[in-house]
Amino acid sequence: MKRLSYILPCMMMGLAAFTAASCDDMLEQESEHFIYADQDHLNNSTDTLYSVIGILNRLQALSDRTILLGELRGDLVDINTYTSADMRAIASFNISDDNAYNSPRDYYAVINNCNFFIAKADTSLKNNRNEYIFRREYAAVKAFRAWTYLQLALNYGKVPLVTTPILTKDDAERDYPRADISRICRYFLDDLAPWVNEELPQYGTIRGNDSGLMYFPILLLMGDLHLWAGDYRDAARCYYSYISRRNGQNSSYPLSTNSVRWFDDKFTVSLDGYSTWSFSSEDFSSTGELITMIPGDSIPSEDNYSELQDIFSSNANNQYHNKIVPSQGLKNLSAGQKYCHLDNAKEIQYAPAELDGLKSGDLRLSAVYAQAHAFGIGSSADRNQEMWTNAKFSTRNVHVNRRAVVYLRLAEALNRAGFPRFAFAILKTGVNNEVIENEVMPYYPGEEGFLSEFDFPNSLYILRTKSSLASENTIGIHARGSGWTEYDSCYSFPDNERLEGSERTQYQIEAVEDLIVDENALETCFEGFRFYDLMRIALRRGDASYLADRVYGRRGGQRVSEMKSLIQCDLNNPSNWYLEWNGKIGINIE
Repeated sequence: MKRLSYILPCMMMGLAAFTAASCDDMLEQESEHFIYADQDHLNNSTDTLYSVIGILNRLQALSDRTILLGELRGDLVDINTYTSADMRAIASFNISDDNAYNSPRDYYAVINNCNFFIAKADTSLKNNRNEYIFRREYAAVKAFRAWTYLQLALNYGKVPLVTTPILTKDDAERDYPRADISRICRYFLDDLAPWVNEELPQYGTIRGNDSGLMYFPILLLMGDLHLWAGDYRDAARCYYSYISRRNGQNSSYPLSTNSVRWFDDKFTVSLDGYSTWSFSSEDFSSTGELITMIPGDSIPSEDNYSELQDIFSSNANNQYHNKIVPSQGLKNLSAGQKYCHLDNAKEIQYAPAELDGLKSGDLRLSAVYAQAHAFGIGSSADRNQEMWTNAKFSTRNVHVNRRAVVYLRLAEALNRAGFPRFAFAILKTGVNNEVIENEVMPYYPGEEGFLSEFDFPNSLYILRTKSSLASENTIGIHARGSGWTEYDSCYSFPDNERLEGSERTQYQIEAVEDLIVDENALETCFEGFRFYDLMRIALRRGDASYLADRVYGRRGGQRVSEMKSLIQCDLNNPSNWYLEWNGKIGINIE
């Protein structure tokens, strides 16, 4: 246990803890204070609104690092000559106390605001319309706190678990128990469970942003916590429950058929119905891809202005030099996929293995990371330089969860729960009840009860066919970039008939898990998930090399020694996966 005063600045409520340095960019109002120091409790709707907006403001400080810490330490991106020293240090696992992205205090600022709200809000209070004032906000704040603690534990390993507000110096000087990821999961699963059915607040539009996208759905959080805790059936139930209830009770939330695909049989023209639709829309709708975002400031001089656009794309702000690029490992993985094409005669053929640029194999990388030219700027050298835009950072808001991620997590949970054929169907064809009945249930006798919990009505989840009906809304996730995978004989369920019983099932589970890990890379590259995905699988298998070998292969198999020299620390030692700060927080600090 460590004294929190080393981690938290001494924050007095109503002064530092609830002051919003850049709140005017999110909500125009005269006072900078969301909660006033002389209040012993929160008792009106104004308190509620200002409190939640205050917490969202604190979350802004975590947005960029959530993406960067998850990607720079993984195997899908690489640095270049324009990368800042702090980001280079993250990529080489040499993160010092003064690194701009190594600040536990920012996490605890969010947590302290949440703790204050939770301690002071009266959830039984009603307004004159007999509506509860605080219950929706209370549930949302509990979710903010759980998400922040999960990020903190993933990055630092063991962290002080503080669930009451720090109001005085004496509070900050107390010893608090340290919790690892396992304890964090158990604590917040219990903490969130009573609020799982509570609806989230609705504030309409705040400074041009749809407030419906500013929250962390509790079912998804609980799914993630169960997944990290190894409760795979419960994780699958949570993800499915979110999908089936996201748009109301007994509703649907199909993956959609949006994809990037070859238009012609000569593989010269591609149609992108994937990148713009998936990453630029920030409206909450029944068919929307985006689930949660952290809104960013719109003015560069503000404290919480996201720099991700300037880091991942070429633009005038960075003199047309992006600072993070796709790794050779990602390029190799993408190019190594088979693209299954349905030609004009409705026959199956495969795209050539070698095409120009990033067009080989899966097309998602080429759709997201696109080349542009700096016409009309500066010198002729400027105009001829290579430029790249990253569609995943098309606004100043930071996207932290979306629909495809939910389906990938559902597949991961089902696979580890012992149903690899169910998980594989999510990747290859998409699922509805017909798929579950014909392709899943026959292989798992005695499990009909559990499998029947997953109800994907055929009338609501309509698989794609060669007829291309307008009503179709479901494909496999792999089909988003690799063509008609439902007809692809090369993309098949991995099996080993020489094995029997549990050994054969374990083979299938690990082989499908490898496919899911690859699909995570193809679908969610640049989005901040990669390092944690590798960490979760490596810890699950008890095999640190699962993470280490992939990170060392960031620049391809021929340059592993170069990467080991750059990183220096041994990634086969899991303690080197975590950050430390000031000798006071981190997995090796006792």
